[in-house]
Amino acid sequence: MISFKLNGREVKADAPDDAPLLFVLNNDLGVNGAKFGCGKSQCGACTVLIEGEPARSCSIKVSSVAGRSVVTLAGLTENGKPSKLQQAFIDEQAAQCGYCTSGMIMQAQALLDRNPNPTDADVRSALNGNLCRCGSHNRVVRAVLRAAKEA
Repeated sequence: MISFKLNGREVKADAPDDAPLLFVLNNDLGVNGAKFGCGKSQCGACTVLIEGEPARSCSIKVSSVAGRSVVTLAGLTENGKPSKLQQAFIDEQAAQCGYCTSGMIMQAQALLDRNPNPTDADVRSALNGNLCRCGSHNRVVRAVLRAAKEA
């Protein structure tokens, strides 16, 4: 049994120590924001925040988060409403298929937490490892910059 804080509340997962965090989140805890993309930490669709730092949950062993804090897309909401960043993604229509969106938002949130006033280049650099097959990158960058302005 592995215990950790998920989106602000304590949870326990009865999973093997070496199970990928992504699978425990999706299959055992019913949290579906992080998506399986490549399974090799290369696309970013599975990005979550662990102790405030972006991490690829497909390649993190669940045992490594024991006693730590994990935040998924659902953990960013504010009083049941989208956060400023999530709302900016909606307002900028920064998704086509939306499969990568959760990972993009989590990576962007980590950027905004350490740099609340990023430049276009800062955003592009931070999101460089998050892949989008639909080509929504420019709208994603606009959404992150919009959220920074509105914060």
